[in-house]
Amino acid sequence: MSEDAASIIEKHQQAGNGLISVLEDIQAKFGYLPESALKEVAERTNRSLVDIYGVATFYRAFSLHPRGKHHIAVCSGTACHVRGGPRIAEEVQRQLGIAAGQTTADREFTLETVACLGACALGPIITVDGHYFSNVRTSGIREILDNARAGLDIVEVEGDDRIFPVEVSCPRCNHSLMDTEHLVDGLPAIRVTIAFNQKHGWLLLSSLYGSYNVSSEFPIPQELVAHFFCPHCHAELLGGSHCAECAAPMVPMIVRGGGIVQICSRRGCKGHMLDLSGVNV
Repeated sequence: MSEDAASIIEKHQQAGNGLISVLEDIQAKFGYLPESALKEVAERTNRSLVDIYGVATFYRAFSLHPRGKHHIAVCSGTACHVRGGPRIAEEVQRQLGIAAGQTTADREFTLETVACLGACALGPIITVDGHYFSNVRTSGIREILDNARAGLDIVEVEGDDRIFPVEVSCPRCNHSLMDTEHLVDGLPAIRVTIAFNQKHGWLLLSSLYGSYNVSSEFPIPQELVAHFFCPHCHAELLGGSHCAECAAPMVPMIVRGGGIVQICSRRGCKGHMLDLSGVNV
């Protein structure tokens, strides 16, 4: 483990990247932040171990303990609370046999409660592996858990309540990336510029969060990692995160109204994240 952590640290030091990028790569490698790896980071970056732990515990995306294959977050915010959120949390805990903050013995599920998931009008809300489930009832928990075990990436755009539209803008210039003249899944597409193998052209993404439908100027080979650019300011859309599925760079976009959505830059990978934790609703 020490050699793996050391190579990650060295790579980011050579690139001039910050601590968060280092920790993101370590978590992507091991699935959590091992104590030995954090000590390695402190030693090799000449930082205080207390400071390293401070960053690791401040951001909800980081975990100091191994996580399960599936991650469940139950909203405990005011709006969800008055709509029966505590009963939802209790039922999830009962069926999994664990409390919030714990992982099942078979490492299948990790459960946590969060202050807000940014969709108060649709409460009670839970997310499973980044997929949103709204107006949840205790009677539906078993089906949600069974679907998670079977694989939540199998989606149908029509009639799937995990699929909902988002409007996004460039994180650099804040210009809207929505293209009202071209539709994907029957809605305005998200238009970006993509570059790979000396090719440079447009790419239209579905604005339905959870849909993987795209249209592009050039065929994009499977497994290829491409570069995404804003068609307005031409800045590369590149954040500090890496895909938890394949470790490719994630492509960040700002969600209208607050929050950020990130998609994997590898063709064929379904890694995606929606973070609305900083949104006040």
